[in-house]
Amino acid sequence: VQLQASGGGLVQAGGSLRLSCVASPRRPSAGNAMGWFRQAPGKAREFVATINWSGDTTAYADSVKGRFTISRDNAKNTVYLQMNSLKPEDTAVYYCAADPIQSRLLRKEPTYWGQGTQVTVSS
Repeated sequence: VQLQASGGGLVQAGGSLRLSCVASPRRPSAGNAMGWFRQAPGKAREFVATINWSGDTTAYADSVKGRFTISRDNAKNTVYLQMNSLKPEDTAVYYCAADPIQSRLLRKEPTYWGQGTQVTVSS
């Protein structure tokens, strides 16, 4: 599975961004849970959010609950991360990931990683 993330950029604090991650090829990604992680300069990569294949089970890091929303469109093989009320501490490279077993995403051990997209929040 190859994962292509996009949608990062520069935004002022309080603003919003929506990240997208397209998985290919389509058939092998069927059944995969998807997730987002981030890594700020000098810090370890951290879990942000995950969603299961059917979209009815999600989980978030405490630091983003109530501000970020993960969703997916299986017809487009795409997972989204809507980020609202952004803070400077949200600045990081954001990575999408996938795994047939959702708990592996929660353990930061997904099988598939995509390349990152930079999100910068100015104060």
